[in-house]
Amino acid sequence: MSEPMMPRAVCAYVRWVEAVGWFVGRVTMFMIFAMIAVLVWSSVSKSFLIPSLWTLEIAQFLMVSYFLLGGAYAMQLGDHVRMDLAYGAWSPRTKAAVDAVTILFLIFYIVILLYGGISSTIYAIAYGERAYSAWRPYMWPIKVIMCAGIALMLLQSIATFFRDLADALGRSVGTPRLEETAADVPGHQPSADHRPEARS
Repeated sequence: MSEPMMPRAVCAYVRWVEAVGWFVGRVTMFMIFAMIAVLVWSSVSKSFLIPSLWTLEIAQFLMVSYFLLGGAYAMQLGDHVRMDLAYGAWSPRTKAAVDAVTILFLIFYIVILLYGGISSTIYAIAYGERAYSAWRPYMWPIKVIMCAGIALMLLQSIATFFRDLADALGRSVGTPRLEETAADVPGHQPSADHRPEARS
């Protein structure tokens, strides 16, 4: 007998948000090669040529983009650090119920973070904010990327809340969690404490 479904709008929201987060995360993975190229050029230019002024900040911008744009994808994979004191001994439905409550604190934190990011971005655009360095790049491009990554994590946190709520109620959102199918993701080691398909 199939599980009852969550409302259609909830299922559609989870499906689309996770599809966007998955796509952005997979594309963001390749930014590591850009970071390597910048750092290699930095080493070469310092050793054999005139040192480049832009390499340090570009590497920092790429690192920030890498972590923030990949945040929603990491949430889907269940790759963020979790402290387990009693969690591992609970039933899947108890875990889901607790997760549905605790993720509300994360959502609140990300909303505050996004508000601050948008405020900072507006300031950077309005006043032409630049970094305090010899190269002096404009700050608004990285701040726009920062806000986009935080917004994706907010959307993914809400989708995760709906998934946890569905699990706690013994319902389905129509698609499995990515962490439950993580064996199909190259190089990923699924965490030992993710909830299996059984709901007790």
